[in-house]
Amino acid sequence: MKRLKTYFMRALVFSALVLLFSCKADKLDLTNPNQLSPATYFLTAAQVESAVNAIYGSLQTTGIYNRGMWYGNDNMSHENTCMPQQEADKRQWLNFTFDATHDLIEAYWSSCYRGIHKANFVINNADVIQQRIPTILLSDAKRDKYIGEAKFLRALYYFFLVDKFGDVPLYLGVDPAENLGLARTPSAQVWAQIEADCTDAAAKCFDKADEQAGRATSGAAWALLGKARLFQKNYQGALDAFKNITGYSLEPVYFNNFMEETENGPESLFEVQFSIAAGYSSQWNSDRTDEGLNEACFRGQEYGVLNWFNVFPSQDLWNEFETVAKNGVKTDPRRGYCIYQNGDLYDNNTLTIHIDSAVVKDGTGTIIDHYQLRGWKKYQNYYKAATEGAVAGNESGINMKVIRYADVILMKAEAEANKSGGSLATAVGYMNQVRARADVDMPLYGTAAMDAIYPVGTLADFMKALEHERKVELCGEQCRFPDLVRWGRLAAFIAEVKPSCPKADQAALVFSAPKDLLWPIPQKEVDVNPKIDQANQNTGY
Repeated sequence: MKRLKTYFMRALVFSALVLLFSCKADKLDLTNPNQLSPATYFLTAAQVESAVNAIYGSLQTTGIYNRGMWYGNDNMSHENTCMPQQEADKRQWLNFTFDATHDLIEAYWSSCYRGIHKANFVINNADVIQQRIPTILLSDAKRDKYIGEAKFLRALYYFFLVDKFGDVPLYLGVDPAENLGLARTPSAQVWAQIEADCTDAAAKCFDKADEQAGRATSGAAWALLGKARLFQKNYQGALDAFKNITGYSLEPVYFNNFMEETENGPESLFEVQFSIAAGYSSQWNSDRTDEGLNEACFRGQEYGVLNWFNVFPSQDLWNEFETVAKNGVKTDPRRGYCIYQNGDLYDNNTLTIHIDSAVVKDGTGTIIDHYQLRGWKKYQNYYKAATEGAVAGNESGINMKVIRYADVILMKAEAEANKSGGSLATAVGYMNQVRARADVDMPLYGTAAMDAIYPVGTLADFMKALEHERKVELCGEQCRFPDLVRWGRLAAFIAEVKPSCPKADQAALVFSAPKDLLWPIPQKEVDVNPKIDQANQNTGY
């Protein structure tokens, strides 16, 4: 007989004691909900806030923005590569050899459902909150915005799930019987729930100007709604959502999006909060427990060219950036903002990067492979430090962006170009807004210089230019792999990128469609959920 799923049973534990991965203390002003008991739930505004804060914590786990989210997306999109001796879990994503037992895939699934059950606990107690707490202690507007935050976060977790797994169980309640396990729900119903939650959240959440940094806002909800509709090819619906996003602008300096000192800036619609000072005692087991602190991210040390250096930017990504040699006008400064190469300055421009080359030899000492090594600069602390460990044992406190305004602008461009009766000229204008960022200032699409390499006179040409622009603007931000899947471009891209891979990667890369368009349902889920068995597994697993 199948065991009860431990992370679904966590919802029952949660109904007895609200457990919290604390979010950034200086930004979310948390109250410790571990001191709450069942008899005192939702009697004070602080308790409501604590229950909502708990939902954010599942974004900080090993399965999502602490590790799995970026490795899975960046490796499968081949924005990353890694050395042959790298750990199997990372190379499995790079080579599409993962299966249902992959630890980080299970951690991703588990973390999303933990967040969903925390959100359900708040949403399903909305009436209790209204009845128990008088408006003098918790205004209607603030009560509603807490419910809105919970709905936005539930929508976000379901977005992560449907994007990677397709049909997934749709849990909306806190009924103990439900937690024995549900069957997979058709993705269309999951998307519909995401849209409903985002719509409600957009109406209830506060504007960014009126909200604490780090909390979900109406702008974030509209952006996620538009993104969900775009992924379903509802282009007019996406534009209808995006037009409600106001009060945001591009950072004048591109790299401001990825430094600790300029977090939650004018371009940020939603980002995952991290803070070294708040503690990170549960960093390694964050997807297995709801206790302890996980306020640090591993990305700095794991991607760090001077630290663990587990992965590094691929040759294909490096080649994608425009250079003087390609268009005779300008080398894209975003390449320098995103990627370190030999000779670059770091540590407040006091030190010079040196990256040793790497070769692979056979048993006779003959060189059989060569890796062109460069390092990630985006999200790294090297701009202000000599090592990722300069602050606290290699952990990073830099927030991770989920949606930023440049992404929204480029999604608007895609929706406008593809909708019935859409205007290519308007769509090109949106793309040019991103290129015209003050310190990027690249030649604009539609000019002679760009027509030579990325013409935009037809929809097909426009989409090639859009793919290029999203690739260079959003690299390392977990956008490209979902883009390739939803555009139906993944199989063709893997064939295109393979010749630029090191020989060992070419030999190991075993991509096949439709299997590798989705992740497998984790084996642990199949083992413990009586409504899901091997017959319900995704194709090929």
